[in-house]
Formats: sequence, structure tokens, C-alpha cells
Amino acid sequence: MKTVNDINFKGKKALIRVDFNVPLDADFNVTDDSRIRAAKPTILKILEDGGSCVLMSHLGRPKNREAEFSLQHILKSLSNVLGIQVKFVDDCIGPKVETAVSNLKSGEILLLENLRYYEEETKGDRAFAEKLSKFGDVYVNDAFGTAHRAHASTTIITEFFPENKYFGLLLASEIENVKKVLETEKKPITAIIGGAKVSSKITIIENILDKIDHLIIGGGMAFTFIKAEGGKVGSSLVEDDKQQLALDILEKAKRKGVTVHLPVDAVIADSFSETAQTKTEAVGNIPQGWMGLDVGPETNELFAKVIAGSKTILWNGPVGVFEMPPFAEGTKILGQNIAKATQNGAFSLVGGGDSVAAVHKFNLADKVSYVSTGGGAMLEMLEGKTLPGIKALL
Repeated sequence: MKTVNDINFKGKKALIRVDFNVPLDADFNVTDDSRIRAAKPTILKILEDGGSCVLMSHLGRPKNREAEFSLQHILKSLSNVLGIQVKFVDDCIGPKVETAVSNLKSGEILLLENLRYYEEETKGDRAFAEKLSKFGDVYVNDAFGTAHRAHASTTIITEFFPENKYFGLLLASEIENVKKVLETEKKPITAIIGGAKVSSKITIIENILDKIDHLIIGGGMAFTFIKAEGGKVGSSLVEDDKQQLALDILEKAKRKGVTVHLPVDAVIADSFSETAQTKTEAVGNIPQGWMGLDVGPETNELFAKVIAGSKTILWNGPVGVFEMPPFAEGTKILGQNIAKATQNGAFSLVGGGDSVAAVHKFNLADKVSYVSTGGGAMLEMLEGKTLPGIKALL
């Protein structure tokens, strides 16, 4: 794996695929700049060598060049994080960009407009990739969040840099940290899989069963398992067509010697609302008209014991609707317990949009070993897939 540390960029223009697909508020201010901060070490390494940087990224899913998806909105945040005034050009191919790139001096940074303003980007169009390739002497991919997509700027473009393509420091560290979970000798290994649906997490569960000792299942998806085992789950979220699958997972886990931990109690509510009536009930005894929206105190204790005894921890998905204060406690306590285990020497990897949002919300990001910037990409790596963006660099 050749990273940017293997080359001196003096006098070179680095064309860098970054992932600046960041959340914006109603006034187009960046509300979470962690992806920008994550790309900073690669950018600064190139500038310190005496090179210049041409940054390309996407933002959202524009249909028709809507102004709300312009990368111009992130310019202020980007310049603040890097401590350098970043230049901007309102296109990503064409004569305007050619001029801006040719005027770029060593130590300067140019941000191109949203790649997805062109449908050729997501289609993996070769001619589009070739046009982009003209804007750098060296290609660097530092966008783990899009490494699982075979897009023009992540995969096809590497054809035009047969000798000059490198991993950015973020992309390299993402791969390294996922490998730590997949190839570790530090046992017991615990995977905490939460979120709404079993269907979206099925392949990851099946792939990691060979590697883990404990599987904690939380969030809405737990109720599909509980109902499959004969529990009464009231109006909780259930995928009825996935009940047999849930039983199959439990059977497979048993065969492989993996201990599965399901919630034993839940904070239930009479509606999906912050102002709903709430009470705590056993998970298999939820009355009709009530739904489980968080794990209860007994479950918190049960999960805490498993986590405290773990040496490697993977956390993907919350165990409750943590965005609503009455149902945030379970996810917060879970995060705090993972932080405590990390402090005691465990390795903890957190990934997937909602878990990442949770660790930031509860100020735990610097208390776990690694927070991944790529939800889908991390999951696909854990599923055992080779990501096209990574394969193209090798």
C-alpha cells in the first residue's frame, strides 16, 4: 500500500479525492466538520513538502445542479480547519478549471465544485475521469466514505495514474483499523449491532460470526428477534418477513460458539414522540399500542458486563432512538461503557452514521480507539468485500 508518506510532493500538484459530504444547516453552515478535519493530515503533508492540492468531492445527491449542493458552502469551514484560505472554482471540468489549476502555486489549495453535478461521476464515465485526471501530477484517494463506489473520481481515474496513485493518510488508517477488528488476536471480541432493521445488517452479522465471541443486538432490529422467539412486542418496529432469518442467525451463532445478547427490558412509549407516555417493561411483554424505543436499566447492566470483559469492540448502530432525549439513555450508557473498556485497554472501533453521531453527541469521540468516517464503506469491508476504490489503488 503506497501512501502519501512514500513520496515527496515538492513542485507537484496533488489531485485529491476527499469526502466532504458534510451536514449543513438551513443557512448552509457546516454542522459537523469531522470529515474535513479527518482529511487535514494528508493535505498538510503535501503542502509542507512544497506541493499544491486540488480537492474534489461530492455533496449530497443533486438532481439538477441545485445551489444547495454547492461545495462553496463549505469553503469557510474548510479554510478555518486548514488554517489556509482555500480557493474555489464553480465547476469541476472545463476551461475555467484548467485556468484555476494552472495558476495554482506551491502551498495553495483549490476546491473544485461538486462532482455529482455531472451524472458521469456516479456512472463511472471514463471520458469524465480522464478530464479530471488532467488536474494533477499525482492522484491521492483519501475518501473512505466513497471507497465502496466505483465512481469516476474514486476508481476509473486511477487508470490515468498508473505509477502515481497513492492512499491518503485517512484512507490508510481506516483500512488499518477495520483490519484490527477482522484480524485481531485480542479476544474476547464483541460486536454491537443496532439500528432499525435486521435486513440492512444481515451480511455484516453473517460475516463476523466467525470472528467474534459476543454479539449484542439492540435498537429496533432486536424486536424482530424477540418476536421470532415468541415474545409479545406490541407495536414495536418488526420486520415480519425476517423472523425466520433472525432464528437462523441465532442458530448459526450457537453453532459457532458466539453468545448472543438481546435486550431483556425496554423503555416503551404509547407513541413515537418525545412527549409520549413512557414506562419500562420486559421486552417480551409489551402491550399492544406501545412500542420499545430504548433499552431498559437491566439491559444496560447486562450489556455493561459483556463490554467490560471485552478486549476488542465493534459498535455499529444505536440501541434506542437517541435523537429524542427520553430514549437516549441506553445509547449514551452503552457509549460510556465502551469508553471505559477502551480506557482499560480494549480496542474499540465505532462506525456507521448513527453511532458516529451518537459518540459526537455524547462527547465520546476521543474516548474510543477509532471513529470511522465511512458508514457503508466500513460495513462492506466488515462484510468481507474488496472495495473498488481501494482495489483501484493497489
